[in-house]
Amino acid sequence: MEKSKRILAEALELTPIERAELVEELLASFSYSGRNSNDAVWAKEVEERIDAYDAGELTSSPADEVFQRINRNSKQR
Repeated sequence: MEKSKRILAEALELTPIERAELVEELLASFSYSGRNSNDAVWAKEVEERIDAYDAGELTSSPADEVFQRINRNSKQR
């Protein structure tokens, strides 16, 4: 358990993008029967969000602003 705590502490020092990439790599290391269906559901969701954005139904924020908010919120915990 100590090793896990040390790794987590180090991971939390990464930038938000680096943490997201690490999470994706960790999740990809698991094999489970529903993975392909989960990927398909997420792909559909992404397409729907892109379509909604293109139709003016969703707004966006620059990535650097989003990551600054994430960093601020994670430091408040």
